[in-house]
Amino acid sequence: MRIVFMGTPDFSVPVLEALAAAHDVIAVYSQPPRPAGRGKKLRPSAVHAKADELGIPVHTPLNFKDETDRHAFAALDADVAVVVAYGLILPQAILDAPRSGCLNIHASLLPRWRGAAPIHRAIMAGDAETGVCIMQMEAGLDTGPVLARQSTPIAALETTGRLHDRLSQMGAALIVTTLARLSELTPQVQPDIGVTYAHKIDKAEARVDWSLPAQQVSQNINGLSPFPGAWCDINGERVKLLQAEPQHATGAPGQTLAGFTIACGTDAISVLHAQRAGKKPLPAADILRSLTLPKRLI
Repeated sequence: MRIVFMGTPDFSVPVLEALAAAHDVIAVYSQPPRPAGRGKKLRPSAVHAKADELGIPVHTPLNFKDETDRHAFAALDADVAVVVAYGLILPQAILDAPRSGCLNIHASLLPRWRGAAPIHRAIMAGDAETGVCIMQMEAGLDTGPVLARQSTPIAALETTGRLHDRLSQMGAALIVTTLARLSELTPQVQPDIGVTYAHKIDKAEARVDWSLPAQQVSQNINGLSPFPGAWCDINGERVKLLQAEPQHATGAPGQTLAGFTIACGTDAISVLHAQRAGKKPLPAADILRSLTLPKRLI
């Protein structure tokens, strides 16, 4: 099967590797290299780097408004395009070009959590489970019919980073089995009931709000870990809180209790992992060896 792969971040890399091992990936599309690091040198995306390693030609158009880019894509004569966190909205001409269209791997159980940040939002909402869907792409935002899905429980205290890696591997395995049975599968239209949108994470959401219930504070911390990272101000220093669990305890919101336990609007949270500015992530006990908590965090 002649496949065009379209993806950009780390999440997409295991999918590219799985497809390259099972099929003929004739081309990769990824976001253009971006300035990165202290020197602001152009750095290719994670998918771009992996495609170079695999010897697969890479295309990095800014968009598909140029007819030349559209014609070049159509000329690849692909059977199917597999899209995973590519980062561009595909025009109808691109969606229609491969013989079997474009398939998207989405990290949620559609129609729940359509949109940009489904993993973050599932944890922040306290969902008991999530999963991956293989969807036939259409013009709407994650509205296309679903060809295959696989669910998985969200473990207690699971962070977005851990769930991200697990769902990436699940998506890689599921797309390979889906393509093997593509002609047998009947796309299932998404129901109108249960639609939610996983809006992009706003930086303002990252500051911990101690007036919220402990359960919500814990979910927010775990859902924003490791990126962008929930944070609070401790003695004038921005400290990232990377994992937390709710506790039954009382105190004024933001009051520091025993260890790294902080009172919330109701109950309290215990911080399990944190990261000081310019330092590596550490267990809470190690953080407290070099950081004295004030009586109250704001």
